[in-house]
Amino acid sequence: MQAGATTQGLSEKSVVPSPTSSTQTAQRIGVPREVFPGEKRVATVPEVVEKLIKLGFSVAVESSAGDAANCSDDTYRAAGATVAESAAALWSGSDIVFKVRPPSADEVALMREGQILIGFIWPAQNPDLMQQLAAKKVTVLAIDALPRMLSRAQKMDALTSQAGVAGYRAVIEAANAFGRFFNGQITAAGKVPPAKVFIAGAGVAGLAAIGTAAGLGAIVRANDTRAEVADQVVSLGGEFVKVDYEEEGSGGGGYAKVMSEGFQQAQREMYAKQAREVDIIITTALIPGKPAPKLITAEMVKSMKPGSVIVDMAAEQGGNCELTEPGQSVVKHGVTIVGYTDLVSRLSKQSSTLYATNLFRLTEELCKTKDGIVDVNMKDDAIRGLTVIKNGEVTWPPPAPQLPPQQAAKPAAAAPAAKKSSHGHGAASEPMAGSKLAIMFGVAAALFWLIGASAPKEFLAHFTVFVLACFVGYMVVWNVKPALHTPLMSVTNAISSIIAIGALVQISPITSAMERPNSLITWVAAAGIVLTAINMFGGFAVTQRMLAMFRK
Repeated sequence: MQAGATTQGLSEKSVVPSPTSSTQTAQRIGVPREVFPGEKRVATVPEVVEKLIKLGFSVAVESSAGDAANCSDDTYRAAGATVAESAAALWSGSDIVFKVRPPSADEVALMREGQILIGFIWPAQNPDLMQQLAAKKVTVLAIDALPRMLSRAQKMDALTSQAGVAGYRAVIEAANAFGRFFNGQITAAGKVPPAKVFIAGAGVAGLAAIGTAAGLGAIVRANDTRAEVADQVVSLGGEFVKVDYEEEGSGGGGYAKVMSEGFQQAQREMYAKQAREVDIIITTALIPGKPAPKLITAEMVKSMKPGSVIVDMAAEQGGNCELTEPGQSVVKHGVTIVGYTDLVSRLSKQSSTLYATNLFRLTEELCKTKDGIVDVNMKDDAIRGLTVIKNGEVTWPPPAPQLPPQQAAKPAAAAPAAKKSSHGHGAASEPMAGSKLAIMFGVAAALFWLIGASAPKEFLAHFTVFVLACFVGYMVVWNVKPALHTPLMSVTNAISSIIAIGALVQISPITSAMERPNSLITWVAAAGIVLTAINMFGGFAVTQRMLAMFRK
């Protein structure tokens, strides 16, 4: 096998021992050329090759694997990778294989026992492929099976990175097929209205499309079954169009769920209305493991204005439009229907770079020791979800994630706290809190009586207003959300500086000599003016800085 690899373009130095060898050496990562028709992406790029080598791995790339993504063999060599002249040499000499598309039958035949395959697999849609891979006794990590609800999994989420590229490209394809500007213009030759774009589905791809279309100046509307995405649509410059039917549409893993027939009927009515009004429709609705739902009927297409455009991003799974022809751009009833299934590949350099980064982050999780040896830790939630086959054993679907144990110790810990607050009497906290409150009010009443018995009437009236003002102010601030404390206090600091007027009155030269306060009061008033000035300008400064955070 090693001799064969050498003759096919891998040097003898680059061929690693079999995983069954007793000595553990750094593993080799192999990147074959994608054989799926029209696929231009590559599983890693030269910039990421350098990072993989720093983790201790050696890297081999099949010759011309990155040509379609503007990554030549020379750039891979410059980054430290070895170039294999054939797929057979690449597969036979690699311990770990990075791929984009699921392997073909010919590629599975090249695999050997103990290899690790990482890429898109879609185990639910490809049961036969799963059996073929299991028969080879390999380990398979499906990047599409990543548990996306884990926050630390975001850096490895290739579905999100590729969907963002697809959403952007969908708008570019729509602009190419559309016969007008996206943004409105007023010229000497006449007025051009802005294009109206409706986006069905506000997932990652939909949000990317919303941002791109809004950036081009179009009037953007969007809809999604998940009500929580409405704020995201608005933040990107779109208008959220709500279906006149109440039903929660969130599914697991960040996807939408299949809605009831009543909701779907109301949704079709809304889509029909939008089809008559807008110029461009971009559909993104897709639920993993299920055919794409039909959202745009033939009647809706007929109702659209001549020259309108539909970009069906779900064409690979059958399409969201009844008239979509997967892989083709066709014109029906005067409407251009774009059903390309390679939107991501049409930005091959960008999508390959993002995908390669996702795989590198995954490799970091698999090789935390940075010694070039992968450890598929099935106790790690993220790795367990990704692993669909382990040494020939099918491990997909993964078990349900374990919920954190309920903290039953908290109620028990409350008992000592209650005893402590009751000064060791063992009484319940509620009666003791009431008695303490009564004592506090009694002490306060006694203090008021003592002050009132000796103080002038004017002082007592002002003091009473002061105490009530403190109480009311405390209760008002206490009921404000903590997130709003800073803006509240910055404004109140500026407003409360009205007390500077009292200090100014005390040091005013208009007062007659007999009524002028003594020097101590004058100095106190001067200090009050200084402090209130700091309070005033500081409050306005903080308010101004907070407002600046919300300006573009």
